[in-house]
Amino acid sequence: MLNCLIVGMGGFFGSISRYLMAGFVQKFSGSFWFPYGTMGVNLLGCLLIGLLGGLADNRALFRPEIRLFFLVGALGGFTTFSTFGYETLALLRNQQIFSAFANVGIHVICGIGAVWLGYTFSNL
Repeated sequence: MLNCLIVGMGGFFGSISRYLMAGFVQKFSGSFWFPYGTMGVNLLGCLLIGLLGGLADNRALFRPEIRLFFLVGALGGFTTFSTFGYETLALLRNQQIFSAFANVGIHVICGIGAVWLGYTFSNL
């Protein structure tokens, strides 16, 4: 139960950060046709999970609770895209090339397909 609270607290901060940053970047870009806010959040989230995950893996700097708070909670609330990137990199680092490309392809193609399917169902 404590782990759930740790992840939930991190998720709270990550979600609020996503909302604020995406809005700021989108407004700053002045664009109404391209989702710069989401792109900015996803790219920053990927950079942060790479940095923090690398520090956790290579230097064992974080206790398990801190890792849960930041990597699962805060960054998971900020963007799950960072987790997708981190897991894909882990597959590549383990020389699981096919699995890495399958992971990317399935997430992107099936993800967009699932959004389309859900949107289509909403119009029935």
